Amino acid sequence: MTHRSPLLASLALSSLLLSGCAAAAGSVGTASAPPSGTPSGASAPAGAPPSSALSSSDGIHGRHHGGASADPRPSSDGPSEAAKMVCGDQPMDRLTDILDLGEDPHTVNSWADSTFTCIYHLDQGALEVSVREAPDQATALMYFDAMQALAVDATAIKGLANLGFPAYETAGGTAVFQKDSFVLQADASGLPEALGPDGISRNALAYQLSTTILACWVEHH
Repeated sequence: MTHRSPLLASLALSSLLLSGCAAAAGSVGTASAPPSGTPSGASAPAGAPPSSALSSSDGIHGRHHGGASADPRPSSDGPSEAAKMVCGDQPMDRLTDILDLGEDPHTVNSWADSTFTCIYHLDQGALEVSVREAPDQATALMYFDAMQALAVDATAIKGLANLGFPAYETAGGTAVFQKDSFVLQADASGLPEALGPDGISRNALAYQLSTTILACWVEHH
């Protein structure tokens, strides 16, 4: 499996840090039913130095402009503001730009077992991005290691491409990163191998979305 070039990884993070980040907002639990014909897929990238600021919130559904504070501690009441960023404006804008979409895809959000999941329903299938919130960084790393050990055809993302965080990707189109007490996963395995007008690979799509989210977390460090 090919890894992202160091220059591409550096430029991606640098450019994303220049833009603001917003979290999704709404009611906890499931969202409205998606439009007909929707599968699943995604991927994930790496971030930067540990520590994010977050506050717990009640739940989500839909897009909403707003800042995020930081505190990587999970809450039984709902996901942190940082976790909700996976369904925020920046990942959405990045996705529509890469795939040259005419409108934002429908999303469905959920919070269960300390995991916030955002599913982007695309015409070609579903892209699933999730964040597991652990009590602390050590527990998050243990969870990450277990996921990597169980993953099929997992390859570590090394060098500048992982932006300094534990990370791996699979041949099927999934990327996983661990930062602070979070484990970020972008699963694009339900999507075609090539997407959009430029034929971007599903692995590259997952990586770029992950980079976008990690940049938001770094910004709100």
